[in-house]
Amino acid sequence: MAEALRIGIIGAGLGGTAAAGLLQRAEFDVTLYEQAPSFSRLGAGIQFGPNVMKIMRRLGLEQKIEEVSCHPDYWFSRNWDDGAYLSRIPLNAQHDRYAATYITIHRGDVHEIMIGAVDPARIRFGKKLVDLEETAAGVVLSFEDGSTDTVDIVVGADGLNSRVREKLLGVEDPLFTGWVGHRAIIPASKLSGLDVEPCVKWWSEDRHMMAYFLDKDRSEFYFVTGEPAESWPRGVAWVPSTRDEMQASFKGYHPLVQAYIEAADTITKWPLFTRHPLPLWHRGRVVLLGDACHPMKPHMAQGAAMAIEDAAMLTRCLSELGTADLGGTFEAYRTHRIERASRVQQVSNANTWLRADEDPFWVYGYDIYGVDLRG
Repeated sequence: MAEALRIGIIGAGLGGTAAAGLLQRAEFDVTLYEQAPSFSRLGAGIQFGPNVMKIMRRLGLEQKIEEVSCHPDYWFSRNWDDGAYLSRIPLNAQHDRYAATYITIHRGDVHEIMIGAVDPARIRFGKKLVDLEETAAGVVLSFEDGSTDTVDIVVGADGLNSRVREKLLGVEDPLFTGWVGHRAIIPASKLSGLDVEPCVKWWSEDRHMMAYFLDKDRSEFYFVTGEPAESWPRGVAWVPSTRDEMQASFKGYHPLVQAYIEAADTITKWPLFTRHPLPLWHRGRVVLLGDACHPMKPHMAQGAAMAIEDAAMLTRCLSELGTADLGGTFEAYRTHRIERASRVQQVSNANTWLRADEDPFWVYGYDIYGVDLRG
């Protein structure tokens, strides 16, 4: 039986939602606070490797996600102009080796499934955190709507622009990486007759395009790019883009890439930001996870995975090491996560992942439930 402490999770993204579901299943008293007024189908494509699906298994969601997602057998990397294969990486072609499925899906669809694993009575929408204060009685949370709440532990899962992180470390603008990404979702019917591979990344020296199906029926197709950019306007989350802009950026790319672009009716452009490594992940009764403490470029498709792994490790530490010494428990969590998260961050930033044939088992074969917490 979990100890009778109330845990408040700030941010109902994938990491925060995973934390709420896992802590609830571990019998902790959890409340999940989200600034949005309700759930909506936000985002675009996302990839969950076997390392994440093993955690979904613990949430009782593995089968539900598998039933609606695409399961690519391989990750293909191809040369930008002539389409030559740079790598063929077995994914579900080695399902037995990984002991779980590799899936691609719409982020909103998998988020909705994950939200369903959390008791609705534990979710508070319309709660934008503006302040927190640690007192002898706990941590007082103050929200933009004027309401307050008091919890024993705060989990900051509120992303790149984390208010919880700001309260721990002060206000600091995120760092523009010099990269932007175009995104589009395409009805697969617009690509009929083309040899469309389920999971493929097209590479040139200074940019790329990742493309894959979003559902089991392969009715939606998604692409996201990485391209250099000198600057990005402050405070702008994204901007609309056009086929003309993309065709100029990917001039000379393979005819399949041109077909993807031509089929896209709505294209958006997004900046990629990061932060300097943080000097701490926790203080007092407050702990961070995911992009709140280790944001990364999306070039390994492991940003959400790291947040979900964080949630699983934090739950294990609180359950197995206890809450009598919160500082020690939180430090064990950080110790068991920082090396892996930092390595993934470095490889993501280098943008070399699976460009050439390599064995990705250190990422996809990882089982967070096999880690010895006292080792």
